[in-house]
Amino acid sequence: MRLYEFADARSGDKGTCADITVIARCPADFPLLRDQVTADRVRAHLADVARGTVRRYEVAGLGALKFVLKDALDGGVTRSLALDPHGKALAMCLLEMELPDGSSDGPSTVPAPARTRP
Repeated sequence: MRLYEFADARSGDKGTCADITVIARCPADFPLLRDQVTADRVRAHLADVARGTVRRYEVAGLGALKFVLKDALDGGVTRSLALDPHGKALAMCLLEMELPDGSSDGPSTVPAPARTRP
């Protein structure tokens, strides 16, 4: 199962830090999100950009997790030669994370939006 099957995400930047917020589409899926999407797993999944620490913050009232990736943007927007210096695509990259089989009975019945590639 992939994270995009039951969650949405947004990402942004502040200097050299990227932040990604992952939101469970259904409140019943927040425990699965909280248990399986750890700072260590995010760091491993985004290893090519997560050069510094990855911190996780819970926003339980919104059914969301916020991740702050230090030193992920090559010096920030004004100094980076990266194709995505703002880190806007990182949310979509994180939603591709595969979760272990048997982590739960699966997500709720809220379907994922159709995904198309350009």
